[in-house]
Amino acid sequence: MKLIIAMIQPHKLPDVKKALFDADIHKMTVSNVLGCGQQRGFTETYRGVIHEVNLLKKIRLEIAVNEDFVEPTIKAIIAGAKTDKIGDGKIFVLNMSECIRIRTDEKGSNAIG
Repeated sequence: MKLIIAMIQPHKLPDVKKALFDADIHKMTVSNVLGCGQQRGFTETYRGVIHEVNLLKKIRLEIAVNEDFVEPTIKAIIAGAKTDKIGDGKIFVLNMSECIRIRTDEKGSNAIG
């Protein structure tokens, strides 16, 4: 079992969701987050005052998958999020020691579905 965490551009969420659905991956958690990476932000002028914006809006996807779905999930996220420009995002793959479905008390790979 793996937990896949992806940070992507907000405008790429519909493309990533479509790619995931096409790969038969439907269960995910989506959060709006702020962060900075290699982009390092930007400056903008508002009413004559320069503001430095170094925390950019991103989307965080969290997807728990069984071993068979790790590579298809990663490929779908890349296919949907890639623009070949700085700021496309990152994917983290973590080992998950346990998963428990609250409703049925199922554990492990059965709980992920």
